[in-house]
Amino acid sequence: MNLKDCHNVGDFRKLAKKKLPSPIFHYIDGGSDDEVTLKRNTDSFNKCDLIPNVLAGSSNIDLSTTVLGQKIDFPLFLSATAMHRLYHHEGESATARAADKVGTMFGISTMSTKSIEEIGQLTKGPKLFQLYIHKDKGLTNNLIERCKKSGFNSMCLTVDAVVAGNRERDHRTGFSTPPRLTLGSLLSFALHPEWSLNYLLRKKFELANIIHMTDKGSKIDKSVMNYMNEQFERNMSWSDAEYCVKKWGGPFALKGVMSVQDAKKAIDIGCTAIIISNHGGRQLDGSRAPFDQLTDIVDAVGDKIEVILDGGIRRGTHVLKALSLGAKACSFGKAYLYALGAGGQQGVERLLQKMKAEINRDMILMGCKSIKDLNKSKIIFREN
Repeated sequence: MNLKDCHNVGDFRKLAKKKLPSPIFHYIDGGSDDEVTLKRNTDSFNKCDLIPNVLAGSSNIDLSTTVLGQKIDFPLFLSATAMHRLYHHEGESATARAADKVGTMFGISTMSTKSIEEIGQLTKGPKLFQLYIHKDKGLTNNLIERCKKSGFNSMCLTVDAVVAGNRERDHRTGFSTPPRLTLGSLLSFALHPEWSLNYLLRKKFELANIIHMTDKGSKIDKSVMNYMNEQFERNMSWSDAEYCVKKWGGPFALKGVMSVQDAKKAIDIGCTAIIISNHGGRQLDGSRAPFDQLTDIVDAVGDKIEVILDGGIRRGTHVLKALSLGAKACSFGKAYLYALGAGGQQGVERLLQKMKAEINRDMILMGCKSIKDLNKSKIIFREN
């Protein structure tokens, strides 16, 4: 199986599983506890159906939208995820170049393996920085200031990861950062020599944005979970979030909002957008799927704030369903990490091109010329 055989997210997942050592693949693939929420995130889209109109003459389709002040060519962008160097030796550089080439926004994490400055110089395309509030306020301020100097267009604060979720797959596979050879993982690394040689012979693994601030940036005793539990501010409050909004002074989103109450508070503190997300099913198992919360939140906030849906996106029709219920755009993480592991920049490009083509084709089949044509009249929930 090669990249040319990958036609959907499931195919990229299969190829990533083939090419990555088991601990690395399952770090992408897994969720928390029993992984109920992880599965529900995608399944939730199957509760409803799209209603197409025919004879609409939908030949020239406009998929573009503006989100967080940035125009993107289609309403799906790359959510910020950590440590791309684990999945491909080019790390976040490969992902950023792919997003820029296909015309969408790319998110870089505080926990990235390429620095803010490196990504800022690499691409002039729309860029989002994902901020975590640290116990050391100076580190938080430093990250914000560096983003300003490096040409980042927008920022999001992740608010659902004050402690790490219980990711049992990682315990079983022996996942660690940096990866270490153990009796349990040795065979898997040995069976994936291309990945292992690239990891060993190329640039050293490090958390590039924080290595200058703390020795935890280059050495984490067991896993990234240790870093989250030791360094992230557990007592993060709405006043902390408001401080970051004002400190940034530009388009700003809260990521991890799941309730109507929190969506309204995000408006009150001056956020531009909220990202409805449960961290890809990797934090609180048993929580609602983002798509299941979308209608209530959109109905409550109206056009006072942009609503972005993150979680479970696997198909173009998933994006259309979310937009029909009022989302401004969607983002995804796991899907493009599979593609990154499967084929680096080329893999991510191919996935984004496939998703863009799906969305375009589905719009034609829906009889819609612009994503502005998508509304609640285009979708119906089944009674069961």
